[in-house]
Amino acid sequence: MKDTPLAIVAAGMVTGVGLDAPASCAAIRAGLDNFQETRFVDAGGEALLGCEVPLAPTGDKQATLLAMALEECAQAAGVALETVPVLLCLSERERPGRADGHAEHLLAQLQRELGRSLHAASALIQHGRVGAAVALRQARQLIYEQRVGQVIVAAVDSLLDEPALRAYEQQRRLLTSGNGDGFIPGEAASAVLVARPAAGGQAQLLCLGLGYGVEPSPIGSGRPLRADGLVKAIQDALAAAGRPIDAMDFRLVDVSGEHYWFKESSLALLRTLRQPKEPFDIWHPADCVGEVGAAIGPLMLAVAKAACEGGYSAGDNILCHFSNLDGRRAAAVLSFQALRSH
Repeated sequence: MKDTPLAIVAAGMVTGVGLDAPASCAAIRAGLDNFQETRFVDAGGEALLGCEVPLAPTGDKQATLLAMALEECAQAAGVALETVPVLLCLSERERPGRADGHAEHLLAQLQRELGRSLHAASALIQHGRVGAAVALRQARQLIYEQRVGQVIVAAVDSLLDEPALRAYEQQRRLLTSGNGDGFIPGEAASAVLVARPAAGGQAQLLCLGLGYGVEPSPIGSGRPLRADGLVKAIQDALAAAGRPIDAMDFRLVDVSGEHYWFKESSLALLRTLRQPKEPFDIWHPADCVGEVGAAIGPLMLAVAKAACEGGYSAGDNILCHFSNLDGRRAAAVLSFQALRSH
């Protein structure tokens, strides 16, 4: 990917801690959350904590959140939304609690919210938390092979759903009064516009490398975890970017609550970083917005962009990684830099 970098040009976001990208990123920077008791109760009769977007319901909430994020992103980039392909990342088809026909219904509701159709080259990417990395690969193909000028990578998801919460509670994956090793459910929509980097001028956040892998010991499998899938994804992303891991300044990851994900991240670091590196910060926005499923991917990219442009990041080179329940893993190498004119 050395010769096909993607610039992250603009962002939009709606989360439980902010109704746009600047507000959400400021809250995440400050470590604020909006974890409150929800209308859902656990098996012990206690209210479940969640991070809900504070909007009055006016139809399909996910479609509303997504429309807000898309319009903010397009406006920030100064483009008409209908002129840009949207690669829409959603939860996995087999995700607990997901209704049949969810994607088709959401797409119809979204276009009704927007009052227009999406670009003809738009596509659905139903791969959960790794979806953003899959979408970035597809965006790169559209931009460099099909000569599309720019692409929006967007996502929406919500785990504040009765069937999903019941399934996760039965699997002992939800934070409840009877389980301390679980996640807090949330909901969010996020979007980033990507394009070819602009040569010269100011620094811009670039995606330099992508990598993918499959973990043979996914959560709940009972098999010993070695983080093989995440190690492969990280190594491939670094190789594609032409950067060693010790050139990375910090990590931005999708881990949320459960011990398994933190253990996997730690094992992957131990197996890829050969020399001690201090400090090597790890940022996990789910601490503020909760587990937001597929929406975490573009959200992480927006957080990285805001941190680099705002001068409060832990460095210019960022390692991102993403993990799915089914074992799929992905990683991305980001760098905040200016490209020289040739």
